[in-house]
Amino acid sequence: MSRIGQRRQVVIPKKVFDALALAEGDVVEVTVENGRVTMKPKKLIDGGEALTPTDAKKVRHAMQQLKAGKTTPWPQVKHGLGL
Repeated sequence: MSRIGQRRQVVIPKKVFDALALAEGDVVEVTVENGRVTMKPKKLIDGGEALTPTDAKKVRHAMQQLKAGKTTPWPQVKHGLGL
C-alpha cells in the first residue's frame, strides 16, 4: 500500500520498484484503465533516434512536397479510397 502525499506523489513499494528494475529519475506513463491507475515504465529517446534513416528520408520528402504545394486534401483522399 502507498499513501498519496501533499503534492499528489505516490511512493512505489520497494518490491514493485525492484521487480520493474526502476531507477531514480526513470519515467513512467500513468493512465486510468477501468477505474484503476496504471503505471508503465517508459524509455525516453532522443528525437533524432525516433525515426530510421529511411523513415526520416520519407518525412523530409513529404515536407518538401508540402512546401511545394503538392498535396491532396484529406476529403479527396478519403473519396479516392472509398471511405
